[in-house]
Amino acid sequence: MSVRHLLAATAPAALSGGLGPAAPAVARVLAQPDPVGAYALTSGRLWSLVAAALGLAGVVVGGLALARATGRIGTGAGRRGSVAALAAGLIGAVVGGLVVAAAEGGPGTGYGIVGGYLALAVGLIAMALGGLALARSRRKRAPAVS
Repeated sequence: MSVRHLLAATAPAALSGGLGPAAPAVARVLAQPDPVGAYALTSGRLWSLVAAALGLAGVVVGGLALARATGRIGTGAGRRGSVAALAAGLIGAVVGGLVVAAAEGGPGTGYGIVGGYLALAVGLIAMALGGLALARSRRKRAPAVS
């Protein structure tokens, strides 16, 4: 509630000479939390956004590392990319899980629970891609026959 509602609740009692009858109305107005706007960037939403961005970067790097490991792109094995995808996916999933665990409300409350679930899912996908690329890059390549 806004200050305008608080003043509207207390003004009649203040004009009548005391705040006794208005005390329950004031307590009710002050106990209600302010609604969070749809576009307000709260700390929960910020952390879930950072975690989702890390997970998405891990998916991109993991996909490129997987393509390198299978020999489609580049000549390198893609081992560094697979490790980077694993790390980014792990961090994104952990931070997303922490956001979900700390959220006290559902979607639209400003705690970032939707972004936390998204970061958790994207982080797990990045870890899977990084692990697959790492496993493929460790395989022994057959020597070229000349």
